Amino acid sequence: MGPGRLSGRRPARRARRWAGPLLALLALLACAQGCSAPVPHGGGPAQGPARTVEECSRVLPCGVTAKRVTRHLEDGRAVRISVVSVAPSAGVEVRVVHGAHVATAGTVEQLAHLAGAVAAVNGAFFATVELPGYPGYPGDVLGVEVADGRLVSEAADGATALILPGPGGGRPRVDEVATRLTLRADDGARRELDGVNRVPGRILGCGGTGGDLLAATRKPESRPRHNQLCVDDSEIVAFGPEWGVSSPPGADGSAEVLLDGRGRVTDVRRPAGGRIPRGGSTLAGIGEGADWLLAHARRGRRVARDVQVTGREGGSVLAGHTDVIGAGPALVRDGKQWINSAANGFAPGARDEREPRTVAAVKKDGTLLLAVFDGRTASSAGVSLVEAAEEVLRMGAVEAVNLDGGGSSTAVVGGELLNEPSDGEQRPVADALAVVPR
Repeated sequence: MGPGRLSGRRPARRARRWAGPLLALLALLACAQGCSAPVPHGGGPAQGPARTVEECSRVLPCGVTAKRVTRHLEDGRAVRISVVSVAPSAGVEVRVVHGAHVATAGTVEQLAHLAGAVAAVNGAFFATVELPGYPGYPGDVLGVEVADGRLVSEAADGATALILPGPGGGRPRVDEVATRLTLRADDGARRELDGVNRVPGRILGCGGTGGDLLAATRKPESRPRHNQLCVDDSEIVAFGPEWGVSSPPGADGSAEVLLDGRGRVTDVRRPAGGRIPRGGSTLAGIGEGADWLLAHARRGRRVARDVQVTGREGGSVLAGHTDVIGAGPALVRDGKQWINSAANGFAPGARDEREPRTVAAVKKDGTLLLAVFDGRTASSAGVSLVEAAEEVLRMGAVEAVNLDGGGSSTAVVGGELLNEPSDGEQRPVADALAVVPR
């Protein structure tokens, strides 16, 4: 399988084939001197004999567990939940991973394989053909993504995100994140950088800056609007090698400057679109953005980029090997149900709709829970945002955030499908949260 061609799918029957052995082989408690099978959700005695450290590590590293449980909701409907738990003491890192290129998509199983992960779940919202203004790039993340300290996609301003500080950086946390991006030319000119690794002029999910309009109404809109399209006819967007081999083709009047690894302009092309320099990047402009580049980013000059990624209290969330993945809304804060669906651009009724869902939650001791709720099937009803919050609170969560759901909701453990995706097979997604041994 070559770079940028992550489109293969595997049938859902793999979940049925693994359903029996998974409980026996994968549901193992974190261990220091030995491992044992977990207490089933809702209480009761542990099942099965104790495992040694060696037996534990053959399946998952100690401190990482996987289990599949069934809960019954208030109306009696069943929901099946796949939970991957990562203790702070586990010898692993939880990373945001995407395919060979950001502009492509892959199944969670494929992304986990590329990352060498022992477990993974789907991550952020992303562009699909059903969305208005679909730009033609299935790996286009809607909202913030930071991978190993590098900004891959700008935030939908103020939307909720999961922050993974990396080794030695503290516990995972949930916060509302904003990005502030600025360009500085050698001649002293400064301008806002509108986006990173997306088609200029199209802001899927909105939440952008610099005069965006909601496409449906042509009225100004700076807030996140879930699955809606905002537009801006004057933008500059940066593309790095993580986007792919070439930047998107631009219309007449667009312009693009090519930068080397030190930010020095090596070439200018009109219209925009073409190969991204090896080890370098490009800045693609439309409208007034193109005019600014032509005036201030001339060959031989440098253009510096200031990147700020901040939490709700204004402090930077970028340090060391931090990863950030955006989605929303928040579900739990300070150990209580707290759902900020309106701030994340969701319609009022969205919190009560039962759907397949993926949730990232943090316990008081820093344990990270990755929970996938199956839905749209006869055996599993899915959950509302309220019900998802209630379930992770039962698991001990003090913070939690909703990730992409529906047909995207997927959990993979040990290279095999753990849950039952509602599409009947794995859907290619833009990124994933991967549990990778150190």
